Amino acid sequence: MKIFNIKEDGKFEEFSQTHFQVDLEESILENWLESNSDDILEDGKLLIIGRQVTTNLGSIIDLLGIDREGNTVVIELKRDRTPRETLAQALEYASFVEELDTDQLEEILQRYVSDEALNLASYHRNYFELASDEAVSFNKEQRIVLVGQRITGEIRQTASFLRRKGLRVTCLEFSYFQANGGKHLLSYDVVVGKEPTKIKQITSGALPIVSQDSFMESLDKNGKEVFGQLLKFAAEKSFPIHWGTKGFSMNIDKKGVHVAICYGYPPKAVFKQSVYTALVGRGGFLSKLDVPESEMNQFWQEAQATGLFQPAGRELKVLINRKFNNTEIQTLIGWLEKVAAAIESHELK
Repeated sequence: MKIFNIKEDGKFEEFSQTHFQVDLEESILENWLESNSDDILEDGKLLIIGRQVTTNLGSIIDLLGIDREGNTVVIELKRDRTPRETLAQALEYASFVEELDTDQLEEILQRYVSDEALNLASYHRNYFELASDEAVSFNKEQRIVLVGQRITGEIRQTASFLRRKGLRVTCLEFSYFQANGGKHLLSYDVVVGKEPTKIKQITSGALPIVSQDSFMESLDKNGKEVFGQLLKFAAEKSFPIHWGTKGFSMNIDKKGVHVAICYGYPPKAVFKQSVYTALVGRGGFLSKLDVPESEMNQFWQEAQATGLFQPAGRELKVLINRKFNNTEIQTLIGWLEKVAAAIESHELK
């Protein structure tokens, strides 16, 4: 197949198909698929939760994801042809992943996005925009995706056999093109996976950490006003700010242990542009302090009484999707200040 770029003068400029490995490292392909994860599966979106995940045998999973139903997805990348051993390797990875419980999957996600208090169930529900009545059981099934510039006949035949036996294996074959003008094209085709199937101390790489400047630039005008005052309040109180891959946590330093007061997220985050509490878990109130649950419930009621907070699973959130006046912002800050004072007054567990 030939692919052409149509130039301004109407003439064709041919894109020449080339071997990906000549100029580009395998990590580049990994970056591209990581950034375009919704195009990996043949049947829907994919949430990437880990990159370069170390198994119990010391081998490395290129990418680890979770689909809408909560099934884990092992993704193995080869920038050239896929040798016969690739599928055996992926099966080894799947056997490791099968043994992971929800807490361990959550730990991988926390390391990946550099947020030690992230809740997997809530993050997954927000990412896939699940309805309130949609139930998810994590890691009930394991899926395998093989990606290569050429999926060999042996791999296709064996992968199809495994699919007939109920193991969901997808093979993605890509082609890489270049033109003289420096443009690049990547096309791909699902070569195994279109046919019906029978449905039957962990480390991970991390995404880049945002800075305060890049975070503020990512906000809309409503978010800039609210978060500008929140971060100014934190600076005045010398509250430690932990920056993650999308947003931040505001903390109290108690004898070297940081206890979260709240979390802030920009518009493009899974949680949208919002402020989340840290009352129940998420590295905050009940998770790190010896405090009566009745006191936490009191804070919960006071937050809802402001009219700014709404339930968000085990926590509360302030969704910043409109202009907040100064009184509302000060009400939010006042509530956070009360939480900070309570954290200061209680002992660590």
